Amino acid sequence: MSASLTSRISSLHNSFVTILNYGQSPLLLAIRLYWGWQFAESGWGKLHHLDRVTDFFTTLNLPQPHLTAVLVSLLELVGGILLACGLGARLISLVLFGNMTVAYWTAEMDAFVRILSDPDKFTGAAAYNFWFATLIILVFGPGFWAFDTVLARFFENANSRR
Repeated sequence: MSASLTSRISSLHNSFVTILNYGQSPLLLAIRLYWGWQFAESGWGKLHHLDRVTDFFTTLNLPQPHLTAVLVSLLELVGGILLACGLGARLISLVLFGNMTVAYWTAEMDAFVRILSDPDKFTGAAAYNFWFATLIILVFGPGFWAFDTVLARFFENANSRR
């Protein structure tokens, strides 16, 4: 291959990557809004049916099932709102990811342990989409359109004025 062809291919590739990078923040926003809302709805629903959630947690042999039900419900409600807003997004994603990992492990252990041997069972589990959405935000951050970004810029400006 000639140097000019290699240079042209490299230039096209770089342009393609640049264009795709512009889609990163809108995608992260969409994930945060959709799954934040889903978490908040789930938490709200659990709070209004604590007796059923407590009974379910009892069947899973979770410690202090009523207290666990209240804490999980509040985590999903408040955490979902924070996730949607992009406020403390990585921290709340870590906590929600841990919560969903425990949900996977306790309620759908058969699917969880088959992550490599039967990926369809793993990805078909009810917890999977919540688990994966929080993992994406944990790893990639909340994106440009998030309160975290606004706060980071505010504190950068405040520190630069000192």
